[in-house]
Amino acid sequence: MSLLPQIGFLELMVLAVLALVVVGPKDLPKLMRGIGKFLRQARSMADEFRAGFDEMARESEMAELRNEIESLKKNNPVNEVKKAVEDTAKQADADRYQQVKGTSPKSGADTKAEQAAEQSDAPVATSEPDEKKAEGGA
Repeated sequence: MSLLPQIGFLELMVLAVLALVVVGPKDLPKLMRGIGKFLRQARSMADEFRAGFDEMARESEMAELRNEIESLKKNNPVNEVKKAVEDTAKQADADRYQQVKGTSPKSGADTKAEQAAEQSDAPVATSEPDEKKAEGGA
């Protein structure tokens, strides 16, 4: 990006000749050094200004990303699915435990009624495993 985008080569030559006539050949190098220093300072200030805006933009983007990450951590659908799977696994474990124990997972009233019936039929219940052993062994 040029500081003087509207000035062509011929116009620059006219300005150089005019500066040579007005300032004189003796002071022209000092003038050019002064102009160079001024342009260097102007560019460095513009670069600092631009860098400041870039830094603010980066910080703003980082703050937005942090907020987005925090919201994802709080409302993570993976955690919801994980919780649902864990709940299902716990229920399946409880069902398996009940099946191994010999009862099906039913309501508390049904389970108590079945336990009372089993206690009254206790001698019959002890003969069932003997029959199962005889069938399994044959």
